[in-house]
Amino acid sequence: MATDPNAEIDHEGPVTPYRQLAEILRARIARGDWAAGRPIPSENRLVQEYGLARSTVRRAIAVLVEEGVVWTVQGRGTYVGQPPES
Repeated sequence: MATDPNAEIDHEGPVTPYRQLAEILRARIARGDWAAGRPIPSENRLVQEYGLARSTVRRAIAVLVEEGVVWTVQGRGTYVGQPPES
């Protein structure tokens, strides 16, 4: 499902807001807004930018983590791509 990286969340649509946000973030990564290994905006920033609850933003990020699109470091942020090998 291709999504416009500039899309807004449709709170009345058939797709849940967290799925919409996951698609938007995936599209923005594909477009090159954030390079591999670089952080995406913070949860707080995404809450403000998209007008969503923090739990919704966290759920969208969790979807992308499960897919291997991003990885997180507690207290530091969420990064594009696979985590570096330890």
